[in-house]
Amino acid sequence: MSAHLYILRLQSGQLYVGATTDLDRRWREHQSGEACRTTRLDPPRAIVYTEEFPSFADARGREAQIKRWSRAKREALVARDLDALQRLAQSHDPRSE
Repeated sequence: MSAHLYILRLQSGQLYVGATTDLDRRWREHQSGEACRTTRLDPPRAIVYTEEFPSFADARGREAQIKRWSRAKREALVARDLDALQRLAQSHDPRSE
């Protein structure tokens, strides 16, 4: 069963990263305040980024990876700014020091 990594833009401007096997259902849960405390307190405005994976485990792995990123790097991903993503990735590479 395929799964999705998704990023929501919240009303505060923050980004929320999640994974699901049913993106439409999960979006409705976030909108209604049933999904989690974060989006109940800071409702989502839009789904701003998605990736599809062959399994939920793969989507969760990508979710965990992105949650470790800086806000700047997540914003670059959402903007699909590959130059900024590459530059931000290199800035944390110990080989570049």
